[in-house]
Amino acid sequence: MGYSQFLNMIPEALLVLALIIVFFADFCLSKSERKVGVLGKLTAALLLCQTIMLTTVGPAEAFGGMYVAGQAAQVMKLILTFGTFIVVVMAEPWLENEARKYAGEFHLLVLSTLLGMYIMMSSGSFLIFFLGLETASVPMACLVAFDKWKKKSAEAAAKYILVATFSSGVMLYGISFIYAATGTLYFGDVADAMGDKYMFSPLQIMGLVFFFSGLAFKLSLVPFHFWTADTYEGAPTPITGYLSVCSKGAAAFAALVILAKAFGPMMAYWEYMLYVVIVLSITIANLFAIRQSELKRFMAFSSISQAGYIMLAVIGGSQMGMTSLMYYVLVYIVANMAVFIVISTVEQNNGGATKMSAYDGLYQTNPKLAFLMTLALFSLAGIPPFAGMFSKFFVFMAAAEQGSFWAYFVVFVALVNTVVSLYYYLLIVKAMYIKPSDNPLPTFKTDVNTRVALAICTAGIALFGICSCIYDYLFSVSHF
Repeated sequence: MGYSQFLNMIPEALLVLALIIVFFADFCLSKSERKVGVLGKLTAALLLCQTIMLTTVGPAEAFGGMYVAGQAAQVMKLILTFGTFIVVVMAEPWLENEARKYAGEFHLLVLSTLLGMYIMMSSGSFLIFFLGLETASVPMACLVAFDKWKKKSAEAAAKYILVATFSSGVMLYGISFIYAATGTLYFGDVADAMGDKYMFSPLQIMGLVFFFSGLAFKLSLVPFHFWTADTYEGAPTPITGYLSVCSKGAAAFAALVILAKAFGPMMAYWEYMLYVVIVLSITIANLFAIRQSELKRFMAFSSISQAGYIMLAVIGGSQMGMTSLMYYVLVYIVANMAVFIVISTVEQNNGGATKMSAYDGLYQTNPKLAFLMTLALFSLAGIPPFAGMFSKFFVFMAAAEQGSFWAYFVVFVALVNTVVSLYYYLLIVKAMYIKPSDNPLPTFKTDVNTRVALAICTAGIALFGICSCIYDYLFSVSHF
């Protein structure tokens, strides 16, 4: 194996090239007044080129199967690059107002995190997966601590780093058990070495449990979710949006691939683990979301619930499950990012307030913003005809495809919780349209970047559900 193997990793190589370009651009613009705008547009343009390239690249393999990028992985990279593009566009006003000096660092860290997600999703070995996971987690911790001069941001970063370190240790412990039991770290070889599907060794079972527990921390599934609300509240709002959508999407896709490829013979074990964490995640997160008065904490519990819905697609490890997972992440990106764009805009025009009371009477002073926020919330709740309804329908179908009593039971619980989620999403709509305010948010004009990001997200909310060609295309590429 020589350096030519890197030529098979075209998406990752181009992302490294983008990192180098942004680094030198930051160096050359260190004293420029237009630094934030130039770096933002340059990074957005590079990400746009990356999305175009990802539509043409095919399956690839490198380093003896340690790197395996199937067509589904390439499409998932495209979806996450699209989400990162929205984050970069929406973050420019925040950088201009609060972090002008650190715009270069912000864009470098965002691209570095995306690179780690690429590697995670293209791994064919537990070793490469773990390296990708850490490549994504360490820059994300730096992004969470970006407002380090603010107490809440420093606290959020400390909790995120501690939990990330602990979960990585747990996962590595599980991987060591898997290696001890099978003698290999390659996903396919691990499955072959499992032996009889009814005669698993204690090492194999413990390896599965520890590995899944470490990954559940990254996905913030209950009962591994305790870091989520504090981290989401303390991190800068664009970073919170990035953490809630792209990070979850990459981890969920990797979970599906690894459970199906490496732990396929142990499906009878990990399916029941999934049933438990899905029911707990959706139910507990919904109940806690009702009690929140701070909007970023509210969205943290919403994201825990949404992670539970995403994991419904993992049950069974089927082609339909992979299709519905990719589709759900795509829809979740546009709906959730629309909410965070509005939160960031209101925060910047209201002295940093993110309390739900700040949205009282928003429709009277900023009707367009309130309307777009309502569309995004309705999509997250799964109300027709918005795209969120179709994404929930497909993950329900993927879970029910398993055909067992417990799969139907979990789908039923998820359906009931959809009604609960509608209630707490409507609390924000009620605040914007019905609740009076003695001191309403003044009328203000949004900048071009915010309008562009909101337009992209709103178009996705409206069109992704009715354009059946999107789901058909995802189904055609959903192969393990």
